[in-house]
Amino acid sequence: MARITPLDHPHTAHCEEPLYWRVATRLLAELTDGSVPPGERLPSERHLAAHYGVSRETVRQALEVLRHRGLVATDRRGSHATLPGPAPHPTGSPSFPVGARGADRGGLHRATVAWQPPPPHHAEALGLAPHRPTLVHRYVSTAADGRGRRTALTSFSAVALSEVEELARYRDRADGTASAELRRVYDWMRRAGLTLHHRDTIARVDDGPSVRVTRRVQDQYARLLEITDLVVDAQQEALVYEFTLPAAG
Repeated sequence: MARITPLDHPHTAHCEEPLYWRVATRLLAELTDGSVPPGERLPSERHLAAHYGVSRETVRQALEVLRHRGLVATDRRGSHATLPGPAPHPTGSPSFPVGARGADRGGLHRATVAWQPPPPHHAEALGLAPHRPTLVHRYVSTAADGRGRRTALTSFSAVALSEVEELARYRDRADGTASAELRRVYDWMRRAGLTLHHRDTIARVDDGPSVRVTRRVQDQYARLLEITDLVVDAQQEALVYEFTLPAAG
């Protein structure tokens, strides 16, 4: 378990910590060591009560302590961790967005989300009416030497936002400026019971040194979940390849 700084309680010098405070400290430790990755939903109050051997009211009080300190946020879909944490263990899912560099590499990496109308060709593919907003993800990356710039723009469908709660949670904070961590979006989709079929098309951009990669991801019902356009400096022939990821568990 990762070492953490205990929660400062104003009365610890004069009396024993109340039970809810001890539960809050234990929950914070689990959030810090990555038992619940940042941005993902916490277990239910009933599950936490059984886990810690306390009442649901004690769990509610503990969550309120963490909410007050900005370590947990609650919306209509439940509570989730907001503090930074260790990177989750890699899985068999491909990286998101397509073309994303590993987090351990040098250089510039920036990802944001906005709730806005997508590009017209994305709206058409997603079946959205003109000027209707959706969740739009932008990714910019430059190698450590300043070369190899990559820019990706992803638009998510109404199906993805309605069935993948970790993704839908970003709508309320999609102001286009705050950093957004969606590297595990394909894991979230699979955990929601979706089988993912990727189709990536790669072609040169205007006969120049760059190529454009267009990714379309559908589920087992042929519903489009997202469309991504990536532009990257490269020298490759145009090609198309497809693969399918089964739903988790």
